[in-house]
Parts: sequence; structure tokens; C-alpha cells
Amino acid sequence: MSETTVKAPATGVSADTLFQMGLRLSTGGEAGVEPDPIAALALFDMAARRGSIEAKIYRRELSDEMDPDDIVEGRRLAREWLGSVELVQR
Repeated sequence: MSETTVKAPATGVSADTLFQMGLRLSTGGEAGVEPDPIAALALFDMAARRGSIEAKIYRRELSDEMDPDDIVEGRRLAREWLGSVELVQR
């Protein structure tokens, strides 16, 4: 099982921002950003819970490519982060 070093999103982050953060972490698409599918799944999950249709799609696609233990860890991380940050809906 992998681990993530990504910290919880800041207070007040919108579903759209969570989705964009998940995209960056799912692909490592920026210089210096390593792919982190566990954190990406957690961010997609958080965004999906806030109503992002795109996040629901990406969450499903990403989880299809992940190890089951990593999926469990991503979902656990999302619950932990949801308990520690105040989010606003988009």
C-alpha cells in the first residue's frame, strides 16, 4: 500500500478547486508535482460529495486503475480531511 504526503486542503476550498487539485495529483501534470493517486482519489471524493459531476467520473476512472488497498486509503483520507476542513459548495 502507498502513502501520501499531501496535506488537507485549506478551509473554504470549493468543489471545483478540489477537482482541479485532484487532476494535478492524478497525472503529475505540473513540473515538480508527482502523481499521487491516493490523494487524488481523496480530493475527487471530496469534490464529488460537494456536487462535482466531473469529480464523480474521475473518481470512478481512477479507482478502476488502483489497488483495492489504496482505494480504501484514499477514502479514509477523504473522510479525515472532510472532518478537518470547512468546505464551501461551488
